[in-house]
Amino acid sequence: MSLIVKETQQELRTRIIDALGRAVANGELPAEPIPDFNIEKPANSANGDFSSNVAMAGARAFKNAPRKIAESIVNNIDLEGTLFEKVEIAGPGFLNFFLSQNYYSEIVKDVINKGEDYGKSEYGKGKKVIVEFVSANPTGPMHIGNARGGAIGDCLASVLGYAGYEVSREFYVNDAGNQIEKFATSLEVRYLQIYKDDVEMPEDAYHGVDITNHAKAFAEEFGDKYVEVESAERRKALVDFALPKNIAGLERDLLQYRIKYDRWFNESTLHNDGSVKEVIEKLKSLGVTYEQDGALWFKASEFGNDKDIVLVRANGLPTYIVPDIAYHYNKLVTRGYDKAVDVLGADHHGYVPRMKAALTALGVDASRLDCVIMQMVRLVRDGETIKLSKRSGKAITLTTLLDEIPIDAARFFFNLREPNSHFDFDLDLAAQQTSQNPVYYVQYAHARICSIIKKAQSEGVTLRTPTDEELNLLTSDEEKDLIRHLSGLTDEIIASAKAYDPARITHYVIELATLFHKFYNAQRVVVDDEGLMQARLYLCTAVKDTIKNILTMLKISTPETM
Repeated sequence: MSLIVKETQQELRTRIIDALGRAVANGELPAEPIPDFNIEKPANSANGDFSSNVAMAGARAFKNAPRKIAESIVNNIDLEGTLFEKVEIAGPGFLNFFLSQNYYSEIVKDVINKGEDYGKSEYGKGKKVIVEFVSANPTGPMHIGNARGGAIGDCLASVLGYAGYEVSREFYVNDAGNQIEKFATSLEVRYLQIYKDDVEMPEDAYHGVDITNHAKAFAEEFGDKYVEVESAERRKALVDFALPKNIAGLERDLLQYRIKYDRWFNESTLHNDGSVKEVIEKLKSLGVTYEQDGALWFKASEFGNDKDIVLVRANGLPTYIVPDIAYHYNKLVTRGYDKAVDVLGADHHGYVPRMKAALTALGVDASRLDCVIMQMVRLVRDGETIKLSKRSGKAITLTTLLDEIPIDAARFFFNLREPNSHFDFDLDLAAQQTSQNPVYYVQYAHARICSIIKKAQSEGVTLRTPTDEELNLLTSDEEKDLIRHLSGLTDEIIASAKAYDPARITHYVIELATLFHKFYNAQRVVVDDEGLMQARLYLCTAVKDTIKNILTMLKISTPETM
């Protein structure tokens, strides 16, 4: 929560405890330890700005009806010198506290004074968090699931940064294992087909046009040099030629999507530096493995997984899970991150308990690994599910999606639902420039405020910081609702960080835009009363700055005209 909200809440708690102390001292209540009680914001502002259950919580300790305890607190509480102006008893004994106008004025000043830092907190206490997301197979283009994972992962990393964590973004490059072998086979066949007629592509290989293009480019550079060499040499040359181009393409496409990673971590590093072998030996030395049918098994069922898992096949090759275990061990132990967060597809539900079981067996606190499971996206146009690009007629990938809709819309839309919910992405709506499009609606609120301020200045108004007395003129319901919502940004960012749910932030900023439009439609900003006009322009500026902070956090543009 913002410092003002936090201090106000702490002050209220102190005043309630002092009131109970007085009630005990004058004999209204028995001398008993004060039980824990809550102070929270009511959903309905008609029930006050803060509410407390202290009377209900104290009923057993004080051996009194909650209503009587509430009356004693009200009789003994001193709100002098606080930002509260009154307290009321509701229902069986709830205490509803109402803030004075000074509180609302302080919130607006706080927003303006903090500027770009408004909404930030030290909740994370500088703990180091590594967020790994997308990590698409480098053997082909990124699909729509990767597009959603990119938006969620990048925005989540920003949210964690605003909440006071030290955040690193990482892409894990699967440049080893079965998919690279399949990639090599596919490239080899397409290359040999240029020079021979009797080479057939296996059914389970990669049949995409990108493979053909790589083979042609390789042939243009090296000719038939690799046609008659050993297959292993040919395959290595083809992969060494094509894979870096694919990885560079992934990086280029993600940069277009406004995602810049702190590190691209290659799986091959773990094989080459001995980390994969070391993990196997560690698990063996800990006595948590056994051999069966020539394979090496990990006793994962003893560490929370539903069954044991194979680490090394009978042919001596490690399964895919081993480098993944080594990778997470590298993040949490070797590099010492306090927390690792993986954004994973819906097909990874079983992966999480396996990974946590392995970390536990290795002596690592598995709670330091958190996984965000992301559900599938359905692309919709004219109410129908579509799979092909309107422009190219090919399957929609990240790049073809960004050819059809603005990047702002893609990033915003993919964060409209919590990650674990299925999502229908409306391509028609995302391309619209109307108030029905949520990102346009929010950007329009920002642009409208810029226009209001420019118009006022063109009419000779000089913007200045209003006095406290002038700010206290912001008393309408629309103004108070707007300020009340502004005061909750820091709390919302912290809640979003705790839940790993950036959608909370898009919902917050949509609501902020809604409340601003409601205020604008109900109250004129440029009025004859100079003090009220300056206060309203100041409030508009606070809303504009907050929208900009949020959209900047989400890496979405904030146009000043639309």
